[in-house]
Amino acid sequence: MDALTRLIERIRASGALLGTNLLTPPWRIRLDEGATMTVVTMLRGSAWLETGDGPPRLLAPRDLAVVTGPRAFSVTSDPDSPVPSRYVCLADGSCTDAHGAALPESEIALGTRACGDRLDAEHALFTGSFAATGRLTRRLLEGLPRVLVVPAERRSRAPMDLLEEELRRDEPGQQAVLDRLLDLVLIGALRDGLAHPEDAPDGAAAPAWFSAAADPVVGPALEEIHGSPELPHTVASLADRAQVSRAAFARRFRDLLGESPIAYLTGWRLCLAADMLREGEDTLETIARQVGYSSAFALSTAFHREHGVRPSAYRAEAFSA
Repeated sequence: MDALTRLIERIRASGALLGTNLLTPPWRIRLDEGATMTVVTMLRGSAWLETGDGPPRLLAPRDLAVVTGPRAFSVTSDPDSPVPSRYVCLADGSCTDAHGAALPESEIALGTRACGDRLDAEHALFTGSFAATGRLTRRLLEGLPRVLVVPAERRSRAPMDLLEEELRRDEPGQQAVLDRLLDLVLIGALRDGLAHPEDAPDGAAAPAWFSAAADPVVGPALEEIHGSPELPHTVASLADRAQVSRAAFARRFRDLLGESPIAYLTGWRLCLAADMLREGEDTLETIARQVGYSSAFALSTAFHREHGVRPSAYRAEAFSA
């Protein structure tokens, strides 16, 4: 299983906050939802994405942006305009004005999953957010740029077209349909965007795990590590999978991923173990076998060395949160 599939599995939408904002220039809205990832696109008109990490990023009509991380960001019709936020979207789905005062739904709602000024407003902005936690998610997200913009001519059109059509409906099971379509939009955006890093004006490269997956030497080994972490992998066995010498394999792996094959394997296993401890009730012995350790003691020792806490304490902290 490739790392992109793993990432999507961890952050797939469930009850996602999504909808259309119909706005008349000049305008600015702020998204403060604490989301793991947020998909943004202009269905009508152009806008600018402001994250505070650099100059505003232009979103031409139908460009698709993926914003990674929980920090708030804004979208505006004019980055040079002093206009305050029309509203601020929060994690619970509610909205406030620019000063934090709650806005009644009657003041901004325009229909099913639509907010803003009026239905025929010049600009239409779509946003959809994903929430996820866990060590494995964090490990994969660390390599992604804060903002990934996929130009309209580069992106897969069908998923977004279907999602836009579904947004106009209000039928039983609608949230589940929208969640799955939003998953498809995100998958397409990441795949299209990471495959063309030349589109990034700031030179942001694809994460190492994405680029390495296509490498004829390292790719097969990553597939083994991600798909079967429980197997007794060694540098020799992974090199055999790639059909190269151990020295050539280890050198190529470090060049692409910045660490040795065994260090990467250990990090992957311990992230999986951490998520299993938080999300399930399997015993430490069972988890150890699932992630490639010979015993609960061996896993506990490695886990403490990596995360600075014993597995039992890590699980207790999760259950008490």
